[in-house]
Amino acid sequence: MSMTKDGHVAGKPGPHSEAEGRWGELLQPNHLAATATLCLGVALFAFNEFFISTALPTAVADFGGAALLSWAFTLYLVFAIVGGALAANVKARFGARNTLIAAALVFVAGTAIATLATSMPQVLVGRLFQGLGEGVIAAVCYALIPELFPPRLVPKVFGAEAIVWATAAFAGPLISGFLTEYWSWRAAFFVNIPAAAIFVALVVAIVPRQTRSSQAVQPIPLLRLSAFGLSILLISVSNMVQNGFAMAASLVTAIAILVNTIHIDRRSKHSILPFGAFAVRRPLGTGLWIILLMPLAQASGSVYLVYGLQHLWNFGPTAAGFSSALMAMSWSLTAILVASLRSHDLRVRLIWVGPLLLCLGLVGLTLAIATGEFRLVFVGQIAIGAGFGVCWGTLSQLLMDVSPTAERDKTSTLLPTLQSAGYAIGAAVFGLTANMRGFDEDARVVVMRDALLAVFAIACMISIASLVFGIRTVRLAHGKRSTEARIRARQPVPID
Repeated sequence: MSMTKDGHVAGKPGPHSEAEGRWGELLQPNHLAATATLCLGVALFAFNEFFISTALPTAVADFGGAALLSWAFTLYLVFAIVGGALAANVKARFGARNTLIAAALVFVAGTAIATLATSMPQVLVGRLFQGLGEGVIAAVCYALIPELFPPRLVPKVFGAEAIVWATAAFAGPLISGFLTEYWSWRAAFFVNIPAAAIFVALVVAIVPRQTRSSQAVQPIPLLRLSAFGLSILLISVSNMVQNGFAMAASLVTAIAILVNTIHIDRRSKHSILPFGAFAVRRPLGTGLWIILLMPLAQASGSVYLVYGLQHLWNFGPTAAGFSSALMAMSWSLTAILVASLRSHDLRVRLIWVGPLLLCLGLVGLTLAIATGEFRLVFVGQIAIGAGFGVCWGTLSQLLMDVSPTAERDKTSTLLPTLQSAGYAIGAAVFGLTANMRGFDEDARVVVMRDALLAVFAIACMISIASLVFGIRTVRLAHGKRSTEARIRARQPVPID
């Protein structure tokens, strides 16, 4: 059982924990460096995503090889997911400090390869290493939150990370665009290296050295990790295939491999997933379904909304991109408001509101496409961002709390990995849906509108499923807390 710097048991509520948490504590000397370290770890992931997506088209123009552009994102995503799945095992073997330093060096190596590349294949190699390193960093940073902070500050840490994401979504494309336009696309890649160097310095200063563990270190399940990676790769590849039948076959095969691998992992002595993952009778299982389904549904807008604004309403790139920034800002502001609530029970009871707002936002996007009223797009994006802001931090904390202590690292590292998998699956599902409805860059407006209606209608149905799991998670969590309270009430009070 690990202790935070304030003497609390990590992941367990301390006395008066809810009444004592303040935003200002994150900036106090005993927490400032830890806050900066975890936020910078998230920033590496967030800013890198927006930097590269903005600068890569220019790199392709220099090298040629436009056909490989999508692979730069696919390889990064696949290896980020594999790195995230591997993180808990590596952290247990080598400690969080050594793991983060090694992952940062892998990330820097990938960034250097991509920055100095003279061809697109070299850029792809760099992106592969970037994804692997950043997947581990993001997952371990999640796992460190309950270890470095007392429970009363955990909601505030998630709120701070939401601010980082919103800042990256808003400023990332602007900074990268400026560097690419007035200097070079290589400068947009290179910015990650000094940021990673600062991150390593903070890790050395803040993250404690590994103490000898009483638990046996589990072997790395390479076969299951490879199967997870292959399934995500097939899902991503299915979105690139032009033939509808081949796309559907790739997607079905990928999901079959993924489901079978999860089934095998559940029966394994050395599992990757925490006990109870995706079980519908446990709050951990239903909560993980929310973590998967909400990004999966929201991927509809991530993939097609900006394109739709440009082609259905003739928005320029900047105006169309504002819709994404609006969603990110809404997420950040709502996360701050929810994290400021004193009552943990109230925050837990609000979890189901997140999927509800996501559903209402997607309904707004669907109506915008159907009626041609573009203002509904911005209303919908605000609702979607608020949905994630209401529930994401609290749900993440809840899933850590309901996990057995020995499996908390598995749960923590699974959260960003599962989120990325949701976006990957969603992009493939909605790509298949759009292509089957005749979506194409040369398609007539009426065909394009019909395809986007189908995309957002399916996204609405997926968000309804996440709402069902959200309501069930709240009920199961309340029942678990009630049971624990009754057990504590029956225990005799020790007499000194």
